Amino acid sequence: MHDPSNDEELVRSAAALIISRRIAIIGTVPEKPKPHHEPEEPRAAESGPEAERDLRLMRCALEAAALAAERGEVPVGAVVAKDGEILATAHNERETLKDPTAHAELLALRRAARELGSWRLTGCTLYATLEPCPMCAGALHAARISRLVYAAQDPKAGASGTLYNLPADPRLNHTYPYKSGVLRDESAALLRAFFEQRRGRQ
Repeated sequence: MHDPSNDEELVRSAAALIISRRIAIIGTVPEKPKPHHEPEEPRAAESGPEAERDLRLMRCALEAAALAAERGEVPVGAVVAKDGEILATAHNERETLKDPTAHAELLALRRAARELGSWRLTGCTLYATLEPCPMCAGALHAARISRLVYAAQDPKAGASGTLYNLPADPRLNHTYPYKSGVLRDESAALLRAFFEQRRGRQ
């Protein structure tokens, strides 16, 4: 049975993450492409530089997602980082730009490519608050991304393990490892609150 108090607690938790200041990421972790999904469980046992980095950068993506919600956009945020340094941050802008392709992941990839001066994003990791759709998962393939980390699964359009598994498709000429579930509940709470509020206005 659904308990509304749980949603309120998750929303408060997500809000606390959003208002917290961004933490500098120090140190590097080698990122080698692996053609498999990194296991989600057990979350509590994860530790070390990479796990901490993933949490911190996903918090930045959540900040971007919250900004999207404030602007009337579906709250999805994305960050592209290389060697622990943020290259680009973006959120959904389909309504703002009147562009069906203006997903957070695509905008972040474009900005990161401009920052690097190359379309190849080898050595980069993309952090997204929602599982990439087929379009975005395909764009990650085209960008030769080295790793994907996302928070919540998308049962309606997820193409990174849910409906499709484009990152690990051996028929493609590039595969990349992905990790899911990082700050999943906080991301899901933001999405749920946004759509509940929108339904209330109708």
